[in-house]
Amino acid sequence: MKLLLPIFFLLSLTGHVYAQQHGSISGIVTTKDGNPVAYVTVGLKGSSYGAATTDKGHYRINRVAPGTYTITVSAVNIQPQEKQVTVEAGQNQSINFELDISRTQLKEVMVNARSNSVKMDNPSQSLRLQEPLIEVAQNIQVVSSQSIKEQQIISMSDGIIRNVSGAVRLEHWGDLYTNITMRGSQVKAFRNGFNVVSSYWGPLTEDMSFVDHIEFVKGPAGFMISSGDPSGLYNVVTKKPSGQSKHEFSYTLGSFNLNRATLDLDGKLSKDGKLLYRLNLSGQNKNSFRTNEFNDRYAIAPVVSYQVDDATKLTLEYTYQRANMSDVGSYYIFSPFGYGTYDRTLSDLPAGLKPTIINDHSFTVNLQHQIDENWKLTAQAAYYNYSQDGSSMWADSVNADGKYYRNVGIWEATSTMSLGQVFLNGKVSTGPVVHKILTGIDLGNKKYVADYAQTHSLDTGSAPFNPFNPVTLDAPSNGYPVFDRTLSLEARAAAGFGLINSRYSSFYLQDELGFLNNKVRLTLAGRYTYINQADFGTVSEAKRFTPRLGLSVSIDDYTSIYALYDQAFTPQAGVVSVGKLKPLTGNNTEFGIKRDWMDGKWNTTVSVYRILKENELTADPNAPANSGLSIVFGQRRAQGVEFDLRGEILPGLDLTANYALTDSKVSKVNPGVSDATGIKVGDVVPGYSKHVANAWLTYKLRTGKLRGAGISAGFTYLAGRETDTWSVGLQRLPDYFKLDGGLFWEGGKLRITANAFNILDKYLYSGSFYSYLNAYYYQAEAPRNYRLSISYKF
Repeated sequence: MKLLLPIFFLLSLTGHVYAQQHGSISGIVTTKDGNPVAYVTVGLKGSSYGAATTDKGHYRINRVAPGTYTITVSAVNIQPQEKQVTVEAGQNQSINFELDISRTQLKEVMVNARSNSVKMDNPSQSLRLQEPLIEVAQNIQVVSSQSIKEQQIISMSDGIIRNVSGAVRLEHWGDLYTNITMRGSQVKAFRNGFNVVSSYWGPLTEDMSFVDHIEFVKGPAGFMISSGDPSGLYNVVTKKPSGQSKHEFSYTLGSFNLNRATLDLDGKLSKDGKLLYRLNLSGQNKNSFRTNEFNDRYAIAPVVSYQVDDATKLTLEYTYQRANMSDVGSYYIFSPFGYGTYDRTLSDLPAGLKPTIINDHSFTVNLQHQIDENWKLTAQAAYYNYSQDGSSMWADSVNADGKYYRNVGIWEATSTMSLGQVFLNGKVSTGPVVHKILTGIDLGNKKYVADYAQTHSLDTGSAPFNPFNPVTLDAPSNGYPVFDRTLSLEARAAAGFGLINSRYSSFYLQDELGFLNNKVRLTLAGRYTYINQADFGTVSEAKRFTPRLGLSVSIDDYTSIYALYDQAFTPQAGVVSVGKLKPLTGNNTEFGIKRDWMDGKWNTTVSVYRILKENELTADPNAPANSGLSIVFGQRRAQGVEFDLRGEILPGLDLTANYALTDSKVSKVNPGVSDATGIKVGDVVPGYSKHVANAWLTYKLRTGKLRGAGISAGFTYLAGRETDTWSVGLQRLPDYFKLDGGLFWEGGKLRITANAFNILDKYLYSGSFYSYLNAYYYQAEAPRNYRLSISYKF
């Protein structure tokens, strides 16, 4: 911060001197009925001068050379407007526009204007915040649909986190679960504003075919839910109808027999544009660089919306994902010699082991009603139904010579979630103070039922698995498992500690007070939450009020600073071997500075934070991985610095770059913990990387014979990787560096994208050391591989 503040001062001083030799143009763009038009382009014909309107319809074009220009307003599906303007040195010219579009058409324009940039200025409606991100007293980063397209990301676990500072996946879990760690802890998974975590492992990874963008909220999110982890959450926002007749087909092929097709249909079901639809379909076959592994999936996601009247809109959404994939445990390799000791293509998965079958359904109803120009009511309900029938491999024991005994455990599970939300956004004034009110209730009932207690050893004592001479096409020496299903799944789950139930209800109220024409914004909020939770045969109940205090100050139109204090808590359930079971509580203190550059074309965010977590439950380092035993070690302190940059830094040149320094250590130890586990104050709490740096750069030619052609390149760097268990062994995970890049061409309707991943062909992996096995385990990532996509709009 000491380095950044002088830089910002010098930039502001330079801009002030420069402005004396130039002029500026500003104004507001509205509809014919007086509503502001957001996200449309305002530019000067025949020049590079331009800007996009804010959420309030305002625009400003700075540093314009004196002269006479034609100023234009343009956006998808609206008639452009032009006006003449003369700019004088040191003067601002005010030019307003009124567009001949209705309020319904305005919403369509807003959706389409957001989709063509790596920088997004506003949160989704599901975050409930009615203000631009630069004004929010919190670090919120958004991965846009444009970034997803450029990087050829096909699922939530396929490279999304490179776009956000400090986000890592220390357990890769294949493409089953995402499990993102940020600020030293696993963050909660949301979809369209709903917490969709029904068990520790999280929801099935979302296929990107029906995803519009992803929002990462750093730190507690009292405005959404107070019972989550204080490290944050990510919110997957699905595609909605835009009101335009536009369709796109895409086909992707790649290494390891990847074949994938998607279809996006977007249009009107009625001539008046009140009844709209969106249908996304996808199907893929995908093998692996390891023998016998595969991941075949398809998704169906229809959405229908109806504009009841000018103030009321109803949206119905259904999503179905089907997965047929090999055993997720096959990603793990065990070795007493250290990390990466075998060929990275090594697989211990026998060919005849039955696949895991997953059916994932979700249905959402959303009703929005604009009461008047200042008040809006939103109500939504969702039902999730998930079923899984498969298995998970692990190791029973590992010999000193490297041979080990494989074990297969049943993993049959169902999950149901009934979720509901009602919230009200409003604006009132008391004298010169403007109050932005947010209030509402959240309700949820979740039930996860799983049998993971039955196990079967694949190998006999005389014939362990030999990683130096792996035989995976033949049946294992002890045969394949035949699990007992005579009892119902729920009965088996109850006997094997496989029931996880959660019921919660909460009420929250937030008032953001705007002073000095909203340049100073003070947030006062509180949330009362009741949660009843059962897991591993224990039941816990908690009621808690959690406050939230935030301050955001706009230094100018493009710069803001903020401070935040927020709390979070959640009950914990489990079998505790050391300590006393209590709810996890945490608080976050955070400071940051946000700035838009070049009239809002690109943005930077710098934040510093400190999180304290009390009574955290973590796996007992002296117990087997699947035992379910935990310890309550005391207090953890996580702190760090985060930097994010995203947007168009030069014409045709988009950049997403970030860096995070994270440090998480034990700050207090409960009585008896040190004697039983050896954990002491100052020890590193595992589960993060100390240094994380990412970048993705795209350059696209805008003129000439090669217009539309471009190049992309990006990297991920991890240093100071802390393993995900307390048993750190004798070796540390080495630093990690991955380089990706490719070429593309984009015309009016056709786009061709080709990328290479892990260009340097490095042996990359994550892992840890398990003391009860006296061995390391690790998961290798793919060697150099390629993808080619062809997309056609019609």
